[in-house]
Amino acid sequence: MFLKASVLLGLVALTGCGDQLTLSKVCKETPGFCADLNKDSHCKEPRAEVIIKRYTEYKDPTDENKYQLLKGFEDYNQCITLAAKIEHVKLKEKTTSRIDGQLTSIKEITRLYQDTKNTNHPGLLYYHWSRNNNQSALTKLLSLENETSVTQSAEMQFFLASYYIKFDDEKTIDLLYKTLELNKKDTVPNPEVLTSLISLFYKHDKFKHAYIFSKVGQMFGIENIELLPIEHQLISSGKSLDSLDILAEQTYLQIQNGEFVSPREF
Repeated sequence: MFLKASVLLGLVALTGCGDQLTLSKVCKETPGFCADLNKDSHCKEPRAEVIIKRYTEYKDPTDENKYQLLKGFEDYNQCITLAAKIEHVKLKEKTTSRIDGQLTSIKEITRLYQDTKNTNHPGLLYYHWSRNNNQSALTKLLSLENETSVTQSAEMQFFLASYYIKFDDEKTIDLLYKTLELNKKDTVPNPEVLTSLISLFYKHDKFKHAYIFSKVGQMFGIENIELLPIEHQLISSGKSLDSLDILAEQTYLQIQNGEFVSPREF
């Protein structure tokens, strides 16, 4: 599995032209970044990303690099926690190294939260609130709601939607639409964006919208979308599914091509 493009771009910036950073180079220069993670083949991609992001943050400890490392360790922790429960019958040291990796991820996540207690980085503020229930971080984040760093970030628009969904459905839908507007070409959107839209539209009896985004979700490979109840509502009211299928295809292509535009109303 290849490293993500954003990680690779970061490596070029750190190492200079013609001297691409590799895992082996990182492990040779800073062996501690590799030694305290699992040694077997489990969680290969998140482990590789964490190693590179540790090096990046070590060389340039900005809030953005700390944020990327925090996300990397969260992904790695989720993977290695599951792997740690799988006991290797013949080689006990493999199980031990997975536990070591799990403990390292917890320790590093804790360190990153401590290092960024006074941050103004939107992503870190969201994590401080959503993971640690830090209300002052939420207050800071909401004060940045109209800043470019938030309005032009699909990730941040979705984070805000996850807050407003508790009490403001209309604003949540606007934010989810904006998330899709900012979705980059050939990038699969966060499945929760589409499933949240489906749920909200169904809640408000907007069955045409719910159907369209259900079909869009299926086209993006999202499983467990219950289309039958929505179809029943539409057919019983005499709506044509064929025309909605065409709209769903158009919407899917717009999102896939990075050309989606939020409707004026929902």
